[in-house]
Amino acid sequence: MHSRKTGTRSPLAQRDRRQRVEKDAEFGAEATSGGPGVRRQIILPLDWFPLNKPSAGDYFHMAYNIITPLLLLKLIERSPKTLPNSVIYVSIITFVMGASIHLVGDSVNHRLIFSGYQLHLSVRDNPIMQNLTPPTLVDSFELLYYYDEYLGHSMWYIPFFLILFIYFTGCFSKIRAESRMPLSAWTLLAPSSLYYWYLVTEGQIFIIFIFTFFAMLAIIMHQKRKGLHLDSNGLFLLYSFSATLIFIAAWIVWLWNDQILRKKYPGVIYIPEPWAFYTLHINSLH
Repeated sequence: MHSRKTGTRSPLAQRDRRQRVEKDAEFGAEATSGGPGVRRQIILPLDWFPLNKPSAGDYFHMAYNIITPLLLLKLIERSPKTLPNSVIYVSIITFVMGASIHLVGDSVNHRLIFSGYQLHLSVRDNPIMQNLTPPTLVDSFELLYYYDEYLGHSMWYIPFFLILFIYFTGCFSKIRAESRMPLSAWTLLAPSSLYYWYLVTEGQIFIIFIFTFFAMLAIIMHQKRKGLHLDSNGLFLLYSFSATLIFIAAWIVWLWNDQILRKKYPGVIYIPEPWAFYTLHINSLH
């Protein structure tokens, strides 16, 4: 029996079997280590933050949900032009709700990576979702994805860019000497642009961003007819948005021929998420 089991196998069958064994071994190693490349995703030891408890990033996100609304309120208080207080308060409340929805969804989503979840695939196309029982559980994860990526991001970023735009409308002066950025502002231009680039690409909010940018350009042309010029704060915001568009364009050109990401982002606006790029290409290197 032993000779019949091994001696009749062709070289092609032996090679296929060896490849399957290697693939199973690789999958087992990834599962026991928390998924591909997962050790490189978390800087702090996993023992400090169990998967059923908030992580360091979650605590930072909680702080963001408290500090950023306060900063936005302070920002709008310094603007000579503002909206009624009731509109500002509703915007801030909506911002906090959206950011909090995103906090919960993003926290669960990143923990799914430890189980083999792949961000460059849709929820239903992920291998771990195809093995869930009962299958209706996939609908629950799709609902979580909707709350995180669509509802949460809309409630988060629309008030955020609305307040930025209202602040921008007050950044005009008749004194041309104020239309110069100090050296400190130039040094912060690149980090600010990269921050907005990450918000737009990871948050998939290009329409909100580009609408805000075009509205800023329209305000500039309108105020220019009145003899008003952007001050240093307005110039900093305008240059940050302009550089963000350059970064987004470079990001799109770089990943233009990526067929896998094209499948996940099939719409007219093709802007892949950085985390999807990470799980697809960076993890595969490890």
